[in-house]
Amino acid sequence: MDSFWNKLEKPFFVLAPMADVTDPAYRRLIAETGKPDVSWTEFVSADGLFHTREKKGMKDEENPLLRDLQYSEAERPIVAQFFSSTPEMMEYAASLALSLGFDGVDINMGCPDRSIEKQGAGAAHMKNPARAKEVIRAAIKGVQGKIPVSVKTRLGYNRFEYEEWLPQVLEEDIAALTVHLRTRKEMSLVPAHWELVPELVAIRDRVNPSVLLLANGDVKSISEAREKALATGLDGVMLGRGIFGNPWLFADRTDASPREKLEALLKLVQYFSLLTPPKHFAILKKHFKAFVNGFDGAAELRGKLMDTTELSELEPLLKEAIPLV
Repeated sequence: MDSFWNKLEKPFFVLAPMADVTDPAYRRLIAETGKPDVSWTEFVSADGLFHTREKKGMKDEENPLLRDLQYSEAERPIVAQFFSSTPEMMEYAASLALSLGFDGVDINMGCPDRSIEKQGAGAAHMKNPARAKEVIRAAIKGVQGKIPVSVKTRLGYNRFEYEEWLPQVLEEDIAALTVHLRTRKEMSLVPAHWELVPELVAIRDRVNPSVLLLANGDVKSISEAREKALATGLDGVMLGRGIFGNPWLFADRTDASPREKLEALLKLVQYFSLLTPPKHFAILKKHFKAFVNGFDGAAELRGKLMDTTELSELEPLLKEAIPLV
């Protein structure tokens, strides 16, 4: 397989999948402002994709959940991330991603959301390695050898289990493995365990050296990511939280002016308005504090933006404010 993974210059830096953050609108803005080496979609339920289509008797292209799998050409290479504990559902989703033109498929085996764990998916996979392996194989079957499959996971569930867990994943025919450097129990409440990365690299080298290894957790800049990758032997680093209010993150810019931030927020609002079917308006509000700061009147403008109830109210407020900062 002529995988995009094999064409990346190391170390490479990729955009983390974050629910209701890295949606198609924000990813489009990021791709135009500071493009990562690889982008991920938000995670999408493979079961939901299948059952929504079946229940409503619709074709794949009519499924409203495809909104979360929209992407722009500027984002390539773009990876579709799915979660499921059912091999048949994962095979279907992987096949769908292939038909939609994605460059790769990623399986979420680290999300700590309880509703997802109740399905046996996300972080719950660490409790059932045999089923996890079945799900990986199903995804590989679904992509028919035409695009690569990767996995994103954690160091363990309630404790460090990477010595037992990671080899189970690495034994499968995956192209890349991303490890969030915390356990499921730790959530994001403790500092990421970057001191353990050399051990993870050694496990990868022993079990399956052809797999590219990435890590994520607490990295706030490309400079820091590069330093960590070179110091530990990682192939790449995934960045997430640093993208809030900073679509220039992957351009390694930290000097965006308040005016540039407001202009970027306006563009995000415009891209968000194009999503079909529409996403909940409240999702946009989590960006306001991150973008609207650092100038006189910022708090007042944030208040006005937070008081809005529909997209049409946002654009006039931002267009009025931009010339004043």
